[in-house]
Order: sequence, then structure tokens, then C-alpha cells
Amino acid sequence: MFDFYFFLTAVPAVMIFGISKGGFAGPIAILAVPLMSMAISPNIAAGILLPILIVMDITALYFYWNKWKLNIVKIIIPPSIIGIIIGSLTFSYISDDGVRIIIGSIAILFIFFTILQSGNLFIKPSNIKGVFWSTVAGYTSFLIHAGGPPLNFYLLPQKMHKTVYVATFTLAFAIINAVKLVPYYFLGQLDQSYMKISLILLPLAPVGIVMGYFLHKKVSEKIFYKFIYFFLAIGGIKLIYDGIF
Repeated sequence: MFDFYFFLTAVPAVMIFGISKGGFAGPIAILAVPLMSMAISPNIAAGILLPILIVMDITALYFYWNKWKLNIVKIIIPPSIIGIIIGSLTFSYISDDGVRIIIGSIAILFIFFTILQSGNLFIKPSNIKGVFWSTVAGYTSFLIHAGGPPLNFYLLPQKMHKTVYVATFTLAFAIINAVKLVPYYFLGQLDQSYMKISLILLPLAPVGIVMGYFLHKKVSEKIFYKFIYFFLAIGGIKLIYDGIF
């Protein structure tokens, strides 16, 4: 299972998550699990990635410490935990192909809603909107560590400074990922063999974080996002196709 082809997908997947956690091109993180899903089950990929994500969260918190909006984080966390509970209860009813379809659909919907949002069709953020999208984020984060896109529907319209946005995002998902450890353990997704792979990939985590932090401060994201949306579309379509056929 963990052959050369697996590491060919896993190494860039971890780097992608690290760059995102470091504060550059946040939506790129949604590519990580789909990329690894080309070699292994999405559920196994999620289990391998979770300990690595927690190390990334700790590293990212160092860079963005106390730059967040705590009042927004307080709105995000409770409904996110509800989403995690829903994911835990429905986990055994969703097949690998079902997860692939969910991943692909999230990728396509994220692009669609991003286009709508860029046209100013979204209303101003509200607490109700925050609760709804945070619940969705908790669910999708539990399944495939893809809580970012749903949560962005709540965070982005608030037009925070990019550093405040990244800090708020980082703190929220540091808490969410820590909570996910409990159901992941009881559902067997933290199997010892998976954790060995996590340890092998772990050194890539701080490298990705530092790269993301550097890019966050130095590089414009506009052109980069166009490439991300293109690859999201291609990857999303392929995963939906694989899940159905």
C-alpha cells in the first residue's frame, strides 16, 4: 500500500498543507487528501495526515500568536464540534467512493461560490451564517480535512487583514484538529502502521509552514489562485468520475 506511488502523492500533499497553514493560498489545502486518494483510501489518508496537521497547527500558532479575533473563533468552535460529531456518527455509512464524490463536489462548489462571492452576491456575514458554515466545516474537516472552504464563506466577507484572517483561521483549526483526535482514535484511523507513515512525513511539516509564511509576506496570490482553481476543477471532476464509475 505504502509504495513509491504513495509517497509520490503524499510528499506534495503534506507540503501543500504546510504552505496553506503557513498563510499562503489557503484553498490549496483542499488538494491534499484528493491527491493522496489517488494512491490510498481517503479515510487512511485522513488518518495519516491528522497528527501532521496538529504539528503544523502548533508551528503556525507560533508565527501568528495573538493576532486572531477571538470573538470570531468563539462563534466557530461550538458548531464545528457538532459537525465533527455528525461526521463521527455517519463515518461507517460512507464508502471510499462516497468520500471521493464528496471531495470532488466540495472542490467544484468552492470554485462556484468563489465566483459568486467575487461578484458581491453574498450578503454581509452574520452569526447565523457563521454557525451554519462552521457546522459544515466541522463535518468536512472530519471527513477529509477540508474545513477551510466552507469556513471561508463566513470569514472572507468580513474582509479582515490577511494576517488577522490567517491567525483566526489557524487558531480555529488548531482546536478543531485537536478535537478530531478523539473520534479518529476510536474509529481506528490512528492505527500504529499509519502513525509510522506520519512520522516519516512529519519533517516536511515545518518546511511547508516556513515556505507558506515566507510566501504570505512576499508574494501576490492573485495569479497563484488561478492555477489552484484550475487544478481544483480538474481534480474535482476526476474524483467525482472515479467515485461514480
